[in-house]
Amino acid sequence: MSIKSIFNRILAFCLVLTLTFVGGGLAVADSLTGNYREDTLAVVETLTHILEIPNDAPDMAELRTEARQKINDYAARYRRDSRVSGLRSFTTMQTALNSLAGFYSSYGSRPVSDQLKTRLQQEFRQVEIALKRGL
Repeated sequence: MSIKSIFNRILAFCLVLTLTFVGGGLAVADSLTGNYREDTLAVVETLTHILEIPNDAPDMAELRTEARQKINDYAARYRRDSRVSGLRSFTTMQTALNSLAGFYSSYGSRPVSDQLKTRLQQEFRQVEIALKRGL
């Protein structure tokens, strides 16, 4: 083996060790607690609040960014969690979040239509009811 090959292996090993011991600090913490029920209700509350704000509000761009972040955090945390993925509350919530995320991706800064707002509010109510029932 050449010196260059040995050096490359040592360097790779050091990088693996560094990422193993320091890597946990590199992850960005999401805004969720890990408690499915509390997190779902918090996301519903935040998104409902954002949908109720007039579209000409001065901080609407920041609120939409917050909404997208909440949607992404929620999906990342619970999408692959087999304990909640079969619950009625989760599937309804996922449908609502996909609709809103799709709207933000497709239409950007346009106001959310009244029809979509009504549908999202209905789905959020269904989520809250399902959570109260434990579904």
